[in-house]
Amino acid sequence: MKFVITAGPTREPIDPVRFLSNRSSGKMGYAIAAAAIEANHEVLLISGPVNLAAPAGARLVSVITSDEMCAAVQEAVLDCDVLVMCAAVSDYKPARVAEQKIKKRDERFSLELIPACDILKSLPPSRNFFVVGFAAETNDVEEHARAKLATKNCDMMVANDLSDPNIGMESDENAVAIFSRSGESEEISRASKKIVARALVKKIRANAKKVLTKKF
Repeated sequence: MKFVITAGPTREPIDPVRFLSNRSSGKMGYAIAAAAIEANHEVLLISGPVNLAAPAGARLVSVITSDEMCAAVQEAVLDCDVLVMCAAVSDYKPARVAEQKIKKRDERFSLELIPACDILKSLPPSRNFFVVGFAAETNDVEEHARAKLATKNCDMMVANDLSDPNIGMESDENAVAIFSRSGESEEISRASKKIVARALVKKIRANAKKVLTKKF
């Protein structure tokens, strides 16, 4: 199968030296890419700024902003079997980017934000590839994940609980819950992201083959 996997954060510029971002390290997305290669799948890895080496065998596309990631995904899905949207794409970006560094002043400063590109919602509703979304939540994890599964038109949603500081973002370990369009759910217990990634790739492949039977 041809996997397109997104990983890491995006950075939304405020001025030439400042940006909005998040705590995503890219470790989970890179682990999924490595696991997919290990399982003999073809991998295109679309990555935001991270301090990680791309897995051997992956074709890497480096991006910075949400708009760049959206454009890269739109091109990549023209020829893929599975899209795994593991990246922590910014929800908002500055309405305007200052051309020069904004100087510090002894007064309040307001930054107007506008919605960033919603990559999952931008995908065509009718498609011939399997879509896996990720939901990083701090509360009501299952409720939010199932809602996102429906509103983002995904085939599968992988959720993790960010209220536990020992797993998820920046950690080497993770624990996730998987929700499918059919209503089924499954949990992968806390383990290294490498082990979680291997389990995820097996689950994704099995479910994708059911949905994409005409392609295999």
